Amino acid sequence: MSRPAGIEGYEVRPYAHEDEPQVLELLAHALGGGPLGQRSPAFFRWKHLDNPFGPSFMLVAERADRIIGLRAFMRWRFRAADRLIVAVRAVDTATHPDHQGLGVFRRLTTTALDALEGEVDLVFNTPNEKSLPGYLKMGWETVGRIPVRVRVRRPLRFGTRFRSLRDVEASGATSAMDAPPVDAPPAAEVLRSAEDMEALLEKTGSPEELLSTPRDHAFLWWRYGSPPGFDYRVVHEERGGRLRGLAVFRVRPRGTLWETTVADVIVGSGDRRTAARLLRRVIRAAPVDHVTGHFPEGSDARAVAGRCGFVPTPGGVTFVVNPLRSDLRPDPKHLGSWGLSLGDVEVF
Repeated sequence: MSRPAGIEGYEVRPYAHEDEPQVLELLAHALGGGPLGQRSPAFFRWKHLDNPFGPSFMLVAERADRIIGLRAFMRWRFRAADRLIVAVRAVDTATHPDHQGLGVFRRLTTTALDALEGEVDLVFNTPNEKSLPGYLKMGWETVGRIPVRVRVRRPLRFGTRFRSLRDVEASGATSAMDAPPVDAPPAAEVLRSAEDMEALLEKTGSPEELLSTPRDHAFLWWRYGSPPGFDYRVVHEERGGRLRGLAVFRVRPRGTLWETTVADVIVGSGDRRTAARLLRRVIRAAPVDHVTGHFPEGSDARAVAGRCGFVPTPGGVTFVVNPLRSDLRPDPKHLGSWGLSLGDVEVF
């Protein structure tokens, strides 16, 4: 994998634990503070080392004992019917601005894909407009945009300040107002009991023909209960001491607005009444300007979202794939093959 520095003047090698300080410095310099506003060791380790699907596959480019590039692929899994798809998600791609033009991005990517061949079925990503052309030049395919729905709570403020979710996100501006109070417990409190969660998950289901993330207690705890710096909250319903369903969300600034983002809704298969009650409780949980979410095709949350006031928005989350096998079914290059929640594609 590694080779002596040639005409490029750098070498590519696997990431090592002692690279962490330089890698965090590189990420902050090249990509900014990320979703938390700063690149903390705790978040990096949660993201790349604690993932229940396995530690990330990471390569660095090194020149004169300095790390000038990083390519990281998060481990992931998808399931469709009885088929398990081994995947990785391309994240944290960084080249130091002083070392651009050396082909670092391309070399790191091709070296990683060569190393993952035979081990991984699919690579996916949600690139921004700046990085998308680089992926397309290397043969990745745009699946489409994962649609986002919105439920407006403060029409006057929303109408005068909202441009588009993509424009607001690209601006980097955040609300100067204090964060609104949230009437829901932290996700860590509700997700702590493995027994309750596994009992609920046994009753859930997703359309068998769609690619979706297999969920168990370990995944949900990692994803929502343990990420440092993220204040995920949960509303849930019980009956007879049994957990019947839950919805995971977080409140965050969007430009000069405050937004509640619905990450996941988990209910027993066909329990649309519980799904509707959970969505209405999320809407009421914080005095925000609007609530957003993506509800997978065929899900109970999708079936009731319209009744709860959610309407489609323009744009969405750009989704690209690079299938490493030609026999994957359903075809991952079609948006209709996917049954993802917003929690599957946000944050990273």
